[in-house]
Amino acid sequence: MGKRDNRVAYMNPIAMARWRGPAQSAGPTIQDYLNRPRPTWEEVKKQLENKKKGSKALAEFEEKMNENWKKELEKSREKVLSGNESSSKKRERKKKKKKKSCRKPPIL
Repeated sequence: MGKRDNRVAYMNPIAMARWRGPAQSAGPTIQDYLNRPRPTWEEVKKQLENKKKGSKALAEFEEKMNENWKKELEKSREKVLSGNESSSKKRERKKKKKKKSCRKPPIL
């Protein structure tokens, strides 16, 4: 059994590209891009003004969220402040208990 012949004929890539013909473009051409419809100067000014004004719905939503946040912040502050008073009393009690338990008669 002999070896197989693995030789392949050389194909010139430039000649192959010419043989296929011109490449087909998938998207719009440069001419299409340059000829696209453009807004007038007045329309551009209106769009800029609308952007500056912003969305009313978004502004209302943000305002509502700010109010909710302020309410939650006040509630959490009250909890923390009331919690600090009771926790400080608990700490004092624990310190007293530790002092009492630490008192042991000295070993002679």
